[in-house]
Amino acid sequence: MSLPDNLFEIYLKLLGIKKSLPTYGFLCKITKAHLIKIPFENISKLLYKKQGLTNIPDLPTFLEGVEKFNFGGTCYTNNYYLYCLLEYLGFEIKLCGADMKNPDVHMISIVKIDEQEFIVDVGYAAPFFEPLPICLSKDLAFNFGEEKYVVKSKDINGRAKIEQYSGNKLQHWYTTNPLKRKIEDFKKVIADSYSDDAIFMNAVRTTRFTETGSLVLKNLYFTKTVNGFSSTTKVSLEDIPSLIEMNFGMPLNVVKEAVGHFKELKDIYS
Repeated sequence: MSLPDNLFEIYLKLLGIKKSLPTYGFLCKITKAHLIKIPFENISKLLYKKQGLTNIPDLPTFLEGVEKFNFGGTCYTNNYYLYCLLEYLGFEIKLCGADMKNPDVHMISIVKIDEQEFIVDVGYAAPFFEPLPICLSKDLAFNFGEEKYVVKSKDINGRAKIEQYSGNKLQHWYTTNPLKRKIEDFKKVIADSYSDDAIFMNAVRTTRFTETGSLVLKNLYFTKTVNGFSSTTKVSLEDIPSLIEMNFGMPLNVVKEAVGHFKELKDIYS
């Protein structure tokens, strides 16, 4: 897909970044800025569904959502457009799928710098502030608040695994598929993500990272993490629009339009 260069200049401006050479340091800078500026959220997805969309928004709509409504997206939108931006900036990059409970339901990028490969993932609602190396002599593990993440080195088939733990319980994971893909390869899985029974059509999930922590709303539970310490409060369904407006900066009327039809919410990890 060919996209106008001026859109990428707008993208960089929204991230607060100036164009530079495709180095590892610049990649780290972009990844961190993206996580902090552009949230993982399904409010926009719910809204676009009501408007008849069954695919990711186009790049102008995505950028307008970031600028005007503090939107971001889920993995398909956030990771695909970051992939496009990194390709525009000259990085050696490929778009890849990843398996969760079903094959190729997640999307990531793999970037190669100085013969070393890294996962870039700003669409997992996880604190991957830096590219994740996938050729490791031992597991790479790090904690963030009450959660722990483990990166397992790629196997002989080039497949790396990311694990997410809550306490000592494995909560979520994905395994990368190193085959280079096109966005068209994900057409069906993206359309399925808008189906009436899809997880993010029946739940609320917003995550925004900061320099010192994160703000996370998973259905009726709002967690604030600052300097490694987390606190969680339970909210009512009726409180969700005002909570999102106050903590994530999305306009109240827009959030109400997106979530106002909910009578109950579905477990995100079911």
